[in-house]
Amino acid sequence: MTEIQRLDDVQMDEVHLSTPVSAEAIRSLKLGDVVYLSGALYTAREGVYRQVVDKGLPLPAGLRELTNVNFHCSPAASVRPDGSYSVEAVTATASFRFGKSMAAWFERSGAKVIVGKAGLTELAYREWFVPHGAVYLTTVGYGLGAMYGRSIKRVLDVHWLKELGIAQACWVLEVEKLGPFLVEGDAAGRSLFAIANREINVRIEEVYKTLPPPALSRFGEVLSRKDEVI
Repeated sequence: MTEIQRLDDVQMDEVHLSTPVSAEAIRSLKLGDVVYLSGALYTAREGVYRQVVDKGLPLPAGLRELTNVNFHCSPAASVRPDGSYSVEAVTATASFRFGKSMAAWFERSGAKVIVGKAGLTELAYREWFVPHGAVYLTTVGYGLGAMYGRSIKRVLDVHWLKELGIAQACWVLEVEKLGPFLVEGDAAGRSLFAIANREINVRIEEVYKTLPPPALSRFGEVLSRKDEVI
């Protein structure tokens, strides 16, 4: 396998995974692979993390054995006339907000695949994900919640709905070819976004070196990134 050092090394192979995802399948994922998931997964965000990490409550019975995939998202759920639940869309939420809880979460949940938005740092992957054999998948772009929702076949169960509400409850979903997701953090703790950011920063520095002196001295016109006003 070619070690990915820069974006040109990324091959973006399409990968289809069944849940629970095996350790072998997790180790084989490469940065930038395009992943589709089939089987069972569950949503868990701040509310569920507080239940499990802060309060020390166990995951609902049987969930750990059913799946090892945790989606950081808010589902658009409704109740059918027969009392069953429907989830038509899922909107990913930024995963950095779970950073302080991730190490404890892995120990108590057994999760091996985290799906979310915007990724985490390389340090976070090395310290929290690698020791637990876990990887991070990121959603692609914005506004794809309804498209992701079309891959949800049915709601298998919902936990802590009364206590946490629709967005924060733990929804257990059966999905078929849910994706696309990108492998942002691999089993070795590398980050696709970090590689991209390093390349982008080099190019931005090169652009600054070519800038002519500001002609009008307007606010925001600088010749050094260190003088940027954000």
